[in-house]
Amino acid sequence: MKIVKQISSLEKVRRDSSMDYTEINSKTLLKGERFSYQIAIGTCERIIGKLEVESELKNYIKIFFVGIAVMDAPITESTAFAESDYITKEPGLMPDILIPLEEKNNILTASGGASSIWIEVNIPRDIAPGTYDISIKLRSMDNGHTQPEQEYLFEKNMQLEIIGEEIMPQSLIYTRWFYADCIADYHKVEVYSEEHWDLIEKYISQAADVGINMILVPVHTPPLDTAIGTQRTCVQLVDIKKNADTYEFSFGKFKRFVDLCKSCGIKYFEIAHMFSQWGAKCAPNIMVEENGELKHMFGWHVAADSDEYVNFLKQYIAAISKELIAEGISENTYFHISDEPTIENMDGYKRAHDIIKPLIGNAKCFDALSNIEFYEKGLVECPVTSISHMDPFLEHNISNQWAYYCCGPQSIFTNSIMAMPSSRVRILGVLLYKYNIKGFLHWGLNFYNGATSFYHINPYTTTSADGAYPSGDPFILYPSKDGAYNSIRGKITFEAIEDINICRTLEKYIGRDAVIKLIDSEAGSELRFDSYPVGRDYLQKLRNKMTQMIKAHI
Repeated sequence: MKIVKQISSLEKVRRDSSMDYTEINSKTLLKGERFSYQIAIGTCERIIGKLEVESELKNYIKIFFVGIAVMDAPITESTAFAESDYITKEPGLMPDILIPLEEKNNILTASGGASSIWIEVNIPRDIAPGTYDISIKLRSMDNGHTQPEQEYLFEKNMQLEIIGEEIMPQSLIYTRWFYADCIADYHKVEVYSEEHWDLIEKYISQAADVGINMILVPVHTPPLDTAIGTQRTCVQLVDIKKNADTYEFSFGKFKRFVDLCKSCGIKYFEIAHMFSQWGAKCAPNIMVEENGELKHMFGWHVAADSDEYVNFLKQYIAAISKELIAEGISENTYFHISDEPTIENMDGYKRAHDIIKPLIGNAKCFDALSNIEFYEKGLVECPVTSISHMDPFLEHNISNQWAYYCCGPQSIFTNSIMAMPSSRVRILGVLLYKYNIKGFLHWGLNFYNGATSFYHINPYTTTSADGAYPSGDPFILYPSKDGAYNSIRGKITFEAIEDINICRTLEKYIGRDAVIKLIDSEAGSELRFDSYPVGRDYLQKLRNKMTQMIKAHI
């Protein structure tokens, strides 16, 4: 017996699913929009077939098999145990990995429970308005051969109405921190070998596919999640030589990295932090050649405000700034001082700020932090605030306000933790729109280490950095044989960005205040970071209503 249903992208089809899903068969879309849905298959017998697509839109359709990930640590905060909006809090398996079906020669195998395929339709911006049909069929196979035309194991149809308005392009600046070292470590390739460069391009392409348009640039190895006194695999892009008190900088690898990012569609860049994490007490690990010897001239053994390091920074940042202008990216580049400072180490952060600020001039500077005092004292012009600490920042009406989440919060708030339903991931978009948030940051695009990088992990056996963080928090990309796979959580975050773009499109016709009023009225109360409708109904109804309102206006 088998049950086949065409369902929302917001469902997570687990192996033990009862298949009690609402079917969808049609959708109204804007030109340039991306629409994803799933075909869920529940069967107690083994079926095998070749998937076929019939549609005028065939060239714009991607199909993925939804692979199962190990969810070894669903939650790690005690406050989350009382939270109800989780699929489960027990370790187990969770659908998350999106494997292109073409890698399987479009062969689909299902047995012993429920599984799904993911259909992604990327509507061209120049498409003619009208109705377009998509037919997905699974042709039966026997001993490796497809059966006659009538032997279909299932056929599912979707009707898309494309209206005569283009969705607004993405305005949100979105980064998840990219780790070139984790790519080299996992794939066991030499840093910045041709194999490494090829992999870097594939990972950044996958990042760009889900809306990431800013990349962390490892001018030196980013001082992130590194235990005191230790080093991560060196991925420093800038070659440095010291002669007496003068430094020479070579930017060949930096230029190649930036050009590669541009070719993948990346528009914004962030320079690796200039001081150690959680307090700005030390210099980052930086390799320098002196008298023919390459060594960690700077690192945990060098104080952040030492004369030696300050002298280096004056020359280093001047050289970087000159290169940014040469690459034409200075206006779209942000500098970091130190990640996640607290009130307890504000004095250290201020010393670091006072060193850096005169050196970067009018360049943008931003950091992840949660205390409004840093902004009030003028230490950060572009605060990247934890979503659980947004209220005092919102009261200041900061023109360049960003948001982030990291490891937590795990209770009440939106996040992209694997155990959360997809609706809880996607609610981020309308929240960012309503509160006029300019950018969003997360720490883990592809972090494949244990906590503070003492050792490497296999992301196919642990999705929690070996229990350090909630599953899914360290990464949204999975390594493939020669590249990377995206995830449901990555794609759903892109849907959240598309929600922002839809809001901005409707705003052209009715104004921002009216869009916010609609968001709140559909929610039944004021939409807040700590208070929003749970489940998929709100998001789907709001999105459909906005599309219909745009259609009526055109």
